[in-house]
Amino acid sequence: MILQLDLLALLPVLAPVVAAVLVLVLDVTLPGRRTPHLYLGGAGLLAGAAAAVPGLLLPPGDRRGALCLPDGWCAYAADDLVSALQLAALLAALVVLVLAWPDWSAPGRDGGPEPTGRAPVVLALLLAATAGGAGAAGDLGSLLVSLELATLPTVVLVALVRTTWAAPRRARAVDGAVALLTTSLVSFGLLALGAAFWAAATGHTRFTGLPSAPHPELLVLAAVLLVAGLAFKVSAVPFHAWTPITYAAAPLPVTAYLATVSKVAALGGLVVVVRALGAVEGTTLVAMALLAAASMTVGNLVALVQQDAVRLLAWSTVAQAGWVLLPLASLSTRAASAAGSYLVVYLTATLLAFVVVAAVAGLVRDSASDGTQGASPAAGSTTLQLHRGLLRDRPLLAVPLGLALLTLAGLPPAIAGLVAKVVALRPVLGDETWWLAVVAAVNIALGIAVYLRWLVVLAAQGGRSARRPVRARASRGSVPGDETGDEPEAQESGDEPAAQQTGEPPGPDVPVRLWVLVGLLTAALVVGSIAPIGVI
Repeated sequence: MILQLDLLALLPVLAPVVAAVLVLVLDVTLPGRRTPHLYLGGAGLLAGAAAAVPGLLLPPGDRRGALCLPDGWCAYAADDLVSALQLAALLAALVVLVLAWPDWSAPGRDGGPEPTGRAPVVLALLLAATAGGAGAAGDLGSLLVSLELATLPTVVLVALVRTTWAAPRRARAVDGAVALLTTSLVSFGLLALGAAFWAAATGHTRFTGLPSAPHPELLVLAAVLLVAGLAFKVSAVPFHAWTPITYAAAPLPVTAYLATVSKVAALGGLVVVVRALGAVEGTTLVAMALLAAASMTVGNLVALVQQDAVRLLAWSTVAQAGWVLLPLASLSTRAASAAGSYLVVYLTATLLAFVVVAAVAGLVRDSASDGTQGASPAAGSTTLQLHRGLLRDRPLLAVPLGLALLTLAGLPPAIAGLVAKVVALRPVLGDETWWLAVVAAVNIALGIAVYLRWLVVLAAQGGRSARRPVRARASRGSVPGDETGDEPEAQESGDEPAAQQTGEPPGPDVPVRLWVLVGLLTAALVVGSIAPIGVI
């Protein structure tokens, strides 16, 4: 048997894997060095993203295959939709890497280097998980491997926090990791059982040849189990319980990763399963419809009462998962593309929201730490109350955050979000599934209430003293235990900046890397709103 390799087609997956291995080798050869690891990891993600671009130009029905057998079946198959999801996952992982950048130079508890040597391990785990999320499975075996590769490293990322964090905070991180691990194990069990029924029904594990399955009745069980297992990954109700626990416990960059990159792998799995099963087994479509309706409703209702930005974004992820699943509940040929388009828009807006939340949390910690070394992340540094008056005090942060929230709500002038919702609804309306369309319409109103509530806080009066500007500071590191901000200098007491009290002009109070991320992500949403070609 001849297996045909195509390393160029595999490069979106191979590039981050090779970079992860090289990072670990580099850590052995150059112990104590950190900057080369970061550039190497970033290069691996950029190389993978560049390799995924040619797949966007593929004509409909065509694909890039690798690990192929002579009969034409390929274990790796990437069409234009899969290539778009790969590109989104790799670029989102690069944003997360930049968001976590200061963690490499932050000192340990004794003021020296972090004694655990966790930085290269964190980078290698992030690269490995991204490689799993960028997979393009051609059969159930490849799908199970890529999903677990995308999930298991994130469990360690949640638990592997800095030693300078307070003991209760580290314990919460372990709790969040255990919740994610338990969910992952249950999810894998369901997926494995579904794969077994699939093989029993069809005699193989490929995503082809289902209409002639010798035991089509077993496809009902396979459909239910596979969709349930993938619903855990995408945070769909009722398989969402791990999401708010883990999001609130993990470091903020890891939370951003879980809310964005990890969803790409789940959607990729759902797309191939629904494409294969939806045409022959209507149970799959009914299950997707119920999951979409429940996720939108529960996510929005619980998000309405949240007082913490991270927990609100966690429940927003649950609600947005319903919108991602919505078009997959139809037989439309555009359903998968609609789900992918919505995911890309959601991913961009959510990353922008997390970057701004990280910037505000860094300002709060700067004010609270007063230059104290060895401080852990300040409690409550992500509460919505700390965003009060942000539009007046820091409009360059508030306006991008407002654009991200309007995009998630689907309101003008964020046309990209509005078009994404219309595109997601179109397959359902085409199938005349009116009850699901009504549920979606109700949840549009609920979602608007969720995000407008945050926007009202941004425009409200007060809150300036908690985010007062600080002097320009060196970019050599961050507050110990802070994964989002740079190291502050001591400040004077009072509500006004220390620089103003001494007559000096205030220096930049948000790290340049965060401004770059805010600018790029805002530009992406603006361009998508002016010409939303990618979501039509």
